[in-house]
Amino acid sequence: MKHILWLLRWILKAAIFFTLFAFALNNQQVTTVHFFFGNQWLAPMVLVVLGAFSIGVVVGVLGMAPWWWKHRRTKQAPETPHAEPAAPAQAPAATPAYADGI
Repeated sequence: MKHILWLLRWILKAAIFFTLFAFALNNQQVTTVHFFFGNQWLAPMVLVVLGAFSIGVVVGVLGMAPWWWKHRRTKQAPETPHAEPAAPAQAPAATPAYADGI
């Protein structure tokens, strides 16, 4: 069973790779990306898509960095010892094991 799951994972990885490879081969046309003030960039479409994906990953990582740093700081901070609660001055009154409200 373990061998079958390993084989299925590799088949899935190969299918994803070949799908992306076919996408890259089918999108080799030169594309124009127009920026502000008349600037433009001519590049194969696959590079434009890869660039957009890379920029998205960078923005996502930078967006998560403050949360990650805060989480890391709280994990590394030494925990303050908890004070033991003070014992009550008198023992509580004995309550019956079952009270039906009457």
